[in-house]
Amino acid sequence: MNRLQQLFQHKKKDILSIYYTAGYPALDSTLKIAQALQESGADFLEIGFPYSDPVADGPVIQASSKQALDQGMTLHLLFEQLKDLRKTVTIPILLMGYVNPVLQFGVANFCKACAEVGVDGCIIPDLPMYEYEELYKDEFEKNGLSNIFLVTPQTSEERIRKIDGLSNAFIYLLSSSATTGKNLDVSAQAKAYFSRIKAMELHNPLMIGFGISDKQTFDSANEYASGAIIGSAFVKCLAQGDVATQVKDFMKEFRP
Repeated sequence: MNRLQQLFQHKKKDILSIYYTAGYPALDSTLKIAQALQESGADFLEIGFPYSDPVADGPVIQASSKQALDQGMTLHLLFEQLKDLRKTVTIPILLMGYVNPVLQFGVANFCKACAEVGVDGCIIPDLPMYEYEELYKDEFEKNGLSNIFLVTPQTSEERIRKIDGLSNAFIYLLSSSATTGKNLDVSAQAKAYFSRIKAMELHNPLMIGFGISDKQTFDSANEYASGAIIGSAFVKCLAQGDVATQVKDFMKEFRP
């Protein structure tokens, strides 16, 4: 089992994942942020590799991606930065981004590089499920990588069952079909959606993302899932000063 699978085997609730963009706010801040988040109690991390056309992301993460790219962040540089990752960081690490940079890098090369630096899995929202299953699944599994699929309120039960069968860590349950950075929808409709997925009794645990910004929304998500993922709210705080201090201050609300 990779670190991610071990985490979900041993912890069932209150799992906190933090997303941030590699190369933001400074080009060399990727590892510093990972270390600070681990020290502050994050359970696992999602490091975004920036892309010029981040269609699923709201303005905060879009802006962080643009700044990171302008500063020179690339997948090659990210893997170079992560080569010493496991000397100090022991919690699970996912890479999250779009499929185009992965294809340009080469899927086999990408999976091998992930394994070499100690990455445990990937979230690639625009990688079609059938392509993953037919073309890339063996490569991911050979390198010990979990591929994380996304589910939205519009996803059919048939597709969710298929995703569950292809998954081996967790399923990323989007709180809505909006872009990142919107507030968590806790309407009756959203609660019915969360309850419907929970009632399916899937084999894989659920993590809720998109709109988790404070302790209240984190706790709401925990009612329906094993935990939640915070992205835009955290990325926004990084622009406000010393990275280590900002991480510590942000995490106090969730891990006092």
